[in-house]
Amino acid sequence: MAKMNPKLIHLSKHQLDKMLGATLADELREQYKKRTMRVVKGDSVMVMRGEYKGRGGKVENVNIERGILHIEGMQREKIKGGQVKVPIHASNVKITALNLSDKIRSNKLHGVKPEAAEKKTAAKEEKKEVKE
Repeated sequence: MAKMNPKLIHLSKHQLDKMLGATLADELREQYKKRTMRVVKGDSVMVMRGEYKGRGGKVENVNIERGILHIEGMQREKIKGGQVKVPIHASNVKITALNLSDKIRSNKLHGVKPEAAEKKTAAKEEKKEVKE
């Protein structure tokens, strides 16, 4: 097993999340006007580097601490018998289909502001009107 970079041990969760970004496929790039996105469970990805280059599947598991993904169908035979899932780093994949079941993620992609933010801006505008 590879050693962990000591600089990454003490990073906070939101900083580790940024390291789980992967490029979007050309169609998604044109549709959403974004180059990269964070990989989440349920996204369909295509491996771009390494032994499994050209193979695709759905993301089964995301390990934030190590920045790796486990993808359906990518398994290796163990010496003692049995199967083990192969970890693939998030930077080595391309997202081909997004999992938009999360409302926050889909709203962020489509440019819709959250309701709470809209309420705050409306309250600020009301205060300005009262002062005038």
